[in-house]
Amino acid sequence: MALFVPQDQADGPVERRSRRRRRVGWTALVLAVLAAVVVAVLPSPYLVERPGPVFDTLGSAEYQGEDQPLITVTGTETYPTEGSLDLLTVSVQGNVEQRPSWAQVLSSWFRPSLAVVPVEAVYPSGVSNEQVDQQNAVDMENSQQAAVAAALVHEGVAVPSRVVVSQVSEGGPAEGVLAVGDRIVSVDGTSLEADADVDRLRGLVADAGTDAPARLVVERDDARVDLEVTPESVDGSPPLLGVGVSVDYDFPYDVELRLDKVGGPSAGMMFALGIIDKTTPGALTGGLRVAGTGTITASGEVGGIGGIRQKMYGALDAGAEVFLAPEANCDEVVGHVPDGLDVYAVDTLEQAVTTLETVGTGGDASALPTCTTG
Repeated sequence: MALFVPQDQADGPVERRSRRRRRVGWTALVLAVLAAVVVAVLPSPYLVERPGPVFDTLGSAEYQGEDQPLITVTGTETYPTEGSLDLLTVSVQGNVEQRPSWAQVLSSWFRPSLAVVPVEAVYPSGVSNEQVDQQNAVDMENSQQAAVAAALVHEGVAVPSRVVVSQVSEGGPAEGVLAVGDRIVSVDGTSLEADADVDRLRGLVADAGTDAPARLVVERDDARVDLEVTPESVDGSPPLLGVGVSVDYDFPYDVELRLDKVGGPSAGMMFALGIIDKTTPGALTGGLRVAGTGTITASGEVGGIGGIRQKMYGALDAGAEVFLAPEANCDEVVGHVPDGLDVYAVDTLEQAVTTLETVGTGGDASALPTCTTG
């Protein structure tokens, strides 16, 4: 009589344990492969920031299909320049609809020249890619105008200015109250006539809060009108009037700034330095390759920016020897300066000019402000 038994009973205990281990091993391998495939293709909730193109404000770049100077000054005397004053950009990999995969994010995490940031840090909730691009374009335009004003003020030239409503958001708190072309004279009794600045207006509106109407005085059709608008906060944003504004300046001569496909306000300081270098005798850089970043107000205050670490690596890759960093970004600078780059901290245009004059002439740079842990 033939006797048949299950294989697990026919084999010894050692063989059975070996077979179970093989099954577990193959299962783990299959799961690992599946996980790797998912990681490679599944979109992440992050974007990757990396060093972007570098532009010399004293030189030229492609603009609307032609190579043109970044800064052109007419109506006043200009002077030869040397070296370079590089403005820096950050490129963002991905957007709301097309986000990097987990594999791309993980491969970027430990590279010091890259930064992994949440999607909301670049594209706030409820804001489309197109709206972000439009706002960046507006910020660049305002920044360029502020750079011209700051350069002229630095040279002792009076520059009259005014904050003007350029857009009223549909359904926003100012709809039906403010109109395109209105000049905002004051907010809650604080005048904007002597210091017409977009950031200052935003600060006054934020101070007004959302609990009561903000009292505005605007100039419309050569008459002053008293209005009230209650600011609103959208998705946790600071209080807003729901308008787009720009600053109009009366410049004594023409300064044209050209930079294609770059948005945001962070090029302001470098544009201002480029204008100063072109309109004053001598080379501001002393022939050095200088890079920097920072927002600028018409009064010459330098403000913080995003992507400072990526910009330092972009500066080094472009051959810069000196880097001007906003003092407001020093916490991000300390411990992350690439070898071969001398970084100086500035919080005003005057300080930036002094720094360049010192290093450009080979002066004592030891007393210049730097970013420190103290």
